[in-house]
Amino acid sequence: MQIKKGYKQMVAEANAAIETLTVPEAIPMLGQPDVVFVDLRDPRELEREGRMPGAFSCTRGMLEFWIDPESPYHKPVFAEDKRFVFFCAGGLRSALAAKTAKDMGIENVAHVEGGFGAWKQAGGPVEPGKKSG
Repeated sequence: MQIKKGYKQMVAEANAAIETLTVPEAIPMLGQPDVVFVDLRDPRELEREGRMPGAFSCTRGMLEFWIDPESPYHKPVFAEDKRFVFFCAGGLRSALAAKTAKDMGIENVAHVEGGFGAWKQAGGPVEPGKKSG
């Protein structure tokens, strides 16, 4: 089987269509009442790497369902008139997610270049992960 478009092309197209924030641009936005940081990492990543304080956790696989108000899984946070800043571990999933959110009608959306890894490296605030069990 030959794929028609690989992830690199999809991420490049997403980055061309959305706003990308550097970590120094994103850090001052943390805690602002009109900004929601959306952490797309899965629970194992959160436990292992820690969390951004106050970020809303939404695994990448549930994003479309949580955004759509007609979905039985809809999360009201996505209906708020706020700026949504997506991030993942390294910036790939968040680029795709921000483009998806924009395509679905969320206009004020961006993602963090380099993701949570770059956030930690730059000294952004981090809460330790919580071990389950």
